[in-house]
Amino acid sequence: MNPAEAHILKQPEPYRSIYLHLQVLIEHTLPEANLLYKWRLPCYYIDKRPICYINQSKDYVDVGFWHSAHLSKKWDSYLVTEKRKVVKSLRYKTQDDIDDSIFISILKEVEGIKQKGFYKKDDL
Repeated sequence: MNPAEAHILKQPEPYRSIYLHLQVLIEHTLPEANLLYKWRLPCYYIDKRPICYINQSKDYVDVGFWHSAHLSKKWDSYLVTEKRKVVKSLRYKTQDDIDDSIFISILKEVEGIKQKGFYKKDDL
């Protein structure tokens, strides 16, 4: 078992169930994605490009997207910035909070922009 999987399995409920559900969605949607353990967090990469990370923080699970500057504006009502300049995230307090279709749509869009930088040139 890799360290990222061990990290997921040692989470207390309800966070472990949220992590596992997200893991299934990510690995089903992006079968080429690799689960790595970076910065003490489970992170998904395609080749050497980061796609997202999963982190339990406070009373929610945060799925952060590094390439969020390039995502369609239609996702803005779902994504949280919380004063971060680069990363935007989806947050879930329960497994029922996860809208699979929205999550999968964002993953597919992130996959399509993974070659772009973290910043948009006009954002600098």
